[in-house]
Amino acid sequence: MTPPSDPHLREEWDLLHELRATPQLLETVARSTGNELAFQTQLRREYPDRLVRGAFALCELRRRGAAKFSRADSMWFDRQGLEQATSESVARHKAGRFSGNVVDLCCGIGGDAVALAQGNCTVTAVDANPISCLRTAWNAEVYGVAERITERCEDAQTVDCRTTLVHIDPDRRAQAAGRAIRVEDYVPGLEFLQRLTRSGRGGAIKLSPASNFGGKFYDVEIELVSLDGECKEATIWFGELRGEKSCRATVLPSNETIIGEPLEFEADVGGAEQYLYDPDPAVVRAGLVDAVAARCGLSRLDRAEEYLTGPELVASNFVQAFELLAELPNNPAEIRKYFRSADFGQVEIKCRHIPIDADAIRRRLPLAGHLPAVLIFARIAGKSRALVCRRVSRN
Repeated sequence: MTPPSDPHLREEWDLLHELRATPQLLETVARSTGNELAFQTQLRREYPDRLVRGAFALCELRRRGAAKFSRADSMWFDRQGLEQATSESVARHKAGRFSGNVVDLCCGIGGDAVALAQGNCTVTAVDANPISCLRTAWNAEVYGVAERITERCEDAQTVDCRTTLVHIDPDRRAQAAGRAIRVEDYVPGLEFLQRLTRSGRGGAIKLSPASNFGGKFYDVEIELVSLDGECKEATIWFGELRGEKSCRATVLPSNETIIGEPLEFEADVGGAEQYLYDPDPAVVRAGLVDAVAARCGLSRLDRAEEYLTGPELVASNFVQAFELLAELPNNPAEIRKYFRSADFGQVEIKCRHIPIDADAIRRRLPLAGHLPAVLIFARIAGKSRALVCRRVSRN
């Protein structure tokens, strides 16, 4: 791979190669404990200052990367690349739809490219930043798939994707302070992404689940993916990889999925029954709360609430179950009175649409007991209520 001509990129390029050539330094830093400043001073007697600083920065990113990657302790990260990288399990879920030759645009550190290659795809990993291409190549070696990935340093918007499947993870930090929420602020931007869905053979666009993707793309399937109860990604499937319905919610690691058109379903609305259910955030963001209610035989607490309810305990990865212990008015005095006579020592406070100050409420509650409780603020028949519950563990 050709070194970059830009002096700042060349400096980073050279540092990475020096770190790669000094594995004993990385191993020493990775094992270090105690006073970091003192240890850095000690290491500078043997190694250049920039190399020591680079080793500590990389090892810290590797520790943080363990939340996303099973081999993070050997991978090559930068801060932005790690933050934007797809979690390993989410990337593998997406890769399951792909086969054959795939172009991975804006490959970053290579998380999606590696997952595609692990699925026996032949991947061309494209990024305008040569340092990203270098990290992708080295991370492919870490996962043993380097022979199935070719790196190209090129602007994603110049790549012809009409005859090959494509995955793209546009940059969410290039034009806005912090993370961009508007798809218009991504790089490449909305116009390019829309054109890709119309002219490309097929593939996937990775977006933030918090982005304004609604109504931006047509003739596509939008999949919301959660991992361990946190919504991680909105994937726009287009062309030959799109599904039959426009919306899908998938929960990982169980890999349970539900598809549908949000307006196809309309759940019944009723009062709170013995069990309450909080839908997974992927279900909520996908607009499939009523679809889950229909599948599980549940009803809504209120049209303005996503919380569901039912008389029986339902086992589903699409919802978290709570047993209802008491239904109270949303009145601080009434709530404190109930907690004063209960054996609660800690309380989790949940709400979706009712404005509350959870910390202030918790501080005022008498919690002299031992049991955990969940206090859910929600509307029932248009009225704000406080629902005291017990979390039901998933088997």
